[in-house]
Amino acid sequence: MREGRRRDLDGDRRHELEDRFDDFVRRNRFTIAVTFPVVGVVLLVASAEGVIPEPYAYQPMLLLFGTAVMRLPLVAAIVPLLDRRASVMVGGLMGYAYAIEFVGITTGWPYGEFAYQISLGPMVGGIPIGLPVFFIPLVVNAYLLTVLLLGPRAESRFVRLPATLATIMVIDLVLDPGAVALQFWSFGGGAFYGVPFSNYAGWLLSGTVAVFALDAAFARTELLDRLETTEFALDDMVSFVLLWGGVNVFYGNWFSAALAVALLGGLVATDRFDVVFQGTATAERVEKWVRRG
Repeated sequence: MREGRRRDLDGDRRHELEDRFDDFVRRNRFTIAVTFPVVGVVLLVASAEGVIPEPYAYQPMLLLFGTAVMRLPLVAAIVPLLDRRASVMVGGLMGYAYAIEFVGITTGWPYGEFAYQISLGPMVGGIPIGLPVFFIPLVVNAYLLTVLLLGPRAESRFVRLPATLATIMVIDLVLDPGAVALQFWSFGGGAFYGVPFSNYAGWLLSGTVAVFALDAAFARTELLDRLETTEFALDDMVSFVLLWGGVNVFYGNWFSAALAVALLGGLVATDRFDVVFQGTATAERVEKWVRRG
């Protein structure tokens, strides 16, 4: 009896903490999803262009902190779904991220020869400790965006899994050219804005493993229900579009910038880009226009 009551109390505390987390994210959506990436573009470009001098350029802990903050909406949306199975799968993905990065740095497979040019937070053996914070959310964002865009067609694994993988490839076509331009890492040259096509073959492999793992981790019905109640679930993707789209525009990586706009179009189609206009006069005008329609 006591054990049952303890479980109930623990469950109540957990739900209370989750509700508080959701409320915190809602109250700070614009700051997290818009202000942070816009400031990030300015600081990163200023660091890359030498405007911010050493040792203040590319502050490792600031890079990791800023990324972690932009991940908060996604974390808040997913945490309530982390049962034992999902936790094991996500934990496995974290280990997989470290393992394939170690293989990539030491052997050049599967991404091609590359090396980090700056520290993305604390580094061990040339690999960022915060690697899962950088990698796994990209896959989760791709999965959520794809499921929302597909609607009923997402019922079929033969549709949603390839579509998710295609979205991941689009994300990397935006990310890697921008990261190379910012000197995050280098491949020593490549045909696509300094990125070799072997990198995308590598992402095809690692992305496939990650997509299958995520698809097995979460019950799709519960995931869709959670997406209905968390309008901020894809705010991290908003941050991604603003940050890496902005970087690619600055460096003239126009194809990557166009792909960022395409991702923005997907967010608009799922009604997940409203945070940009939150609390602004633009939002009020849009709302009046919708009411008239």
